Amino acid sequence: MASNAFGTQFRFTTWGESHGPAIGVVIDGCPPLIPLTEADIQPWLDLRRPGQSKYTTQRQEADRVRIMSGTFEGVTTGMPISMMIDNTDMRSKDYDDIKDKFRPGHADYTYQMKYGIRDYRGGGRSSARETACRVAAGAVARKILGDAIKVRGAVVQIGAHKIDRARWDWAEVGNNPFFCPDAAAVPVWADYLDGIRKNGSSIGAIVEVVASGVPVGLGEPVYDKLDSDIARGLMSINAVKGVEIGDGFATAMLSGEDNADEMRMQADGTPAFLSNHAGGVLGGISSGQDIVARFAVKPTSSILQSRQTVDAAGQEVDIATKGRHDPCVGIRAAPVGEAMVACVLADHLLRQRSIKAGN
Repeated sequence: MASNAFGTQFRFTTWGESHGPAIGVVIDGCPPLIPLTEADIQPWLDLRRPGQSKYTTQRQEADRVRIMSGTFEGVTTGMPISMMIDNTDMRSKDYDDIKDKFRPGHADYTYQMKYGIRDYRGGGRSSARETACRVAAGAVARKILGDAIKVRGAVVQIGAHKIDRARWDWAEVGNNPFFCPDAAAVPVWADYLDGIRKNGSSIGAIVEVVASGVPVGLGEPVYDKLDSDIARGLMSINAVKGVEIGDGFATAMLSGEDNADEMRMQADGTPAFLSNHAGGVLGGISSGQDIVARFAVKPTSSILQSRQTVDAAGQEVDIATKGRHDPCVGIRAAPVGEAMVACVLADHLLRQRSIKAGN
């Protein structure tokens, strides 16, 4: 299967399936002499790890990462970095009843039609299990970005329940199982998801990622724009059905004067923006403002509620998926969204450096 790689200068390729022996990622383009050990990667994987609350899948995976190549004596060598994560808690028998049925909303049907074969155990390659590899790549990308560039994500909506942006507190994100920046929304979401989970159903969510400290000038016109690469990276995450940068779709309701991010000079002689409707990107190039992106995650396709479908023999059947599944897969998508934005920024930062080096 082609297209398992992402990026240009900083490029990673993921491999493995949900119920295979392991998953992993190979990163190419990381500069040498960057301090890197498993301890730099594991904390980010722990944020995405399943089974940490009743609001996520109860699959128990330690997600312990091993660096197999590309480092020596605690620093990168400039060679490909290979990392592996063992799968240890597979229950493939949970999928025996549906191995010949196509789950509505899932990739079962399209994989079967495209390749003539599919791994029905947890969705195989189409499983969100693959996103652990992206998070590992994102951890390396953060090392390239350094401390000056900070990438943070938060869940801002679950179902119809939105946060109050007036109560946004980044410190609150790590204090609850929802990556929620609004403490008052946490009990509301908890009660809501309890009902969703008990009904054997699922619900969608919206995640917002903000990158601060990004320098002016990242991004390539016309087809490698920074915002288009961010959108592509986020859209490639499992279950993502929509992406917007800055005010996104809301800009359709703004006038030209309302949408314009006006500028004034500061005392230090540098320009300042009076608003950020553009989300930190102008003409595909970073403006120096915070880069703001949001993505919508659809409800988990594997649910206990019975749905109508067809099977491989063309028969009309009903299906209910047993096993362990996220009632809201969007919750664990927050660390994945952060990772993809970090990878895009690292890629464009290295590309910008190569341009300056050539001048």
